[in-house]
Amino acid sequence: MTQTTLPPVEKTQPVSSPRGSISDRSRAERRLGWMLAGPAFLVMLLVTAYPILQAVYESLFSYRLTDPNNRSFVGLGNYWVILSDPLWWQSLGVTVLITVITVAVELVLGFALALVMAKALSSIRPVVRAAILIPYAVITVVSAFAWQFAFDIDTGFVNSWFAWLPGVSADTDWFGDFGTSLVVVCAAEIWKTTPFISLLLLAGLAQVPEVLQEAAKVDGATWWQRMRKVTIPNMKAAIMVALLFRSLDAFRVFDSIFIMTGGANNTESVSFLAYRQTIARLEIGLGSAVSVLLFLCVVLIAFGFIKGFKVDLAQARGDR
Repeated sequence: MTQTTLPPVEKTQPVSSPRGSISDRSRAERRLGWMLAGPAFLVMLLVTAYPILQAVYESLFSYRLTDPNNRSFVGLGNYWVILSDPLWWQSLGVTVLITVITVAVELVLGFALALVMAKALSSIRPVVRAAILIPYAVITVVSAFAWQFAFDIDTGFVNSWFAWLPGVSADTDWFGDFGTSLVVVCAAEIWKTTPFISLLLLAGLAQVPEVLQEAAKVDGATWWQRMRKVTIPNMKAAIMVALLFRSLDAFRVFDSIFIMTGGANNTESVSFLAYRQTIARLEIGLGSAVSVLLFLCVVLIAFGFIKGFKVDLAQARGDR
C-alpha cells in the first residue's frame, strides 16, 4: 500500500491593512456619524460663528453704545488696554481659582457618586440615580439665590446651625470678604454640577470590562489595586471628557457671582468683567475684546486637555 503525499505548500502570512488605515466598517460608521451629526453641526456652527466674528470685529473699534457716532478703529488697542490692566489679571486669577477648586472637588465627589450608582441594588438604583441628579436639574440662578439666602447674615440659617464650628458665629458675614465669598460660590457650583460629572463617570464605569475585574480578583488584587490598575486606566477617556466639559463650564462662571456678590470683594470673574464692560458701561469695543480673550482661554483649555490626556477616542470606543 503506497502513501501519497502532497507537495509542501508555502505558508503565507495574512495580509493586513496598511498601518494607519481604517477598516471598511469603521469608514462606514464614520460616514454614518457625519450624516447624522452633520446637520446639527452646521446649525451650531452658523449660530455660534456669527457672534464670534461679530465680537472680533467690534473689538477692533473704540465704540460706546451711548455715543454711536464717535466710533473709531483702534486695531488691537482694546486688547492692549485690557492686558495692561491689573483688573483683567485679577479677574483671570479668580476664574482660574474657582475652576481648579470646583473641578478637583467635583471629580472626587462625582467618582464616589458614580461608584454608588453603579453598585446600588437594582431595585433602588433608579431612585438613587434620580436623587443624585436632582441638583443638576435646578436652574443655576435659582440655586444661586438659594445659597445666598442660606448664607446671608440676616435671612440665612447656616450661622445658627453651624455655630459650633470654629470661625462660625451668628455674626459671620460670609459675603463680607474675598475668602468666605469664594467659599460660598465654590460650594454652590460644586453642589450644582457634581451630578453632571458623576453621570459622565458612570458611563465610563459601564465601559470597564468585567472580565478584567474578575481576573484581577483571581490574581489577589485588593480593591484599591483594582481601582488603580484596572478601573481608572480604562476610564481615561471618560475622565478626560468629564474634566474637559466641566472645566470649560466652570471657567465661564457668571450666575453665582452675579447673584451672590455682584463682583464685590474682588470676586469678579472674566465673564462678569465682560458683562460689566458690555452691559453696565456699554463699552462695546472693550467688552467684545474681553469676550474674545475669554473665548481664546476656553480654546487653550480644551487644547491642553486633549493634548495632555493623549486619549485616542477611536480606540476607546473599540474601533480597529
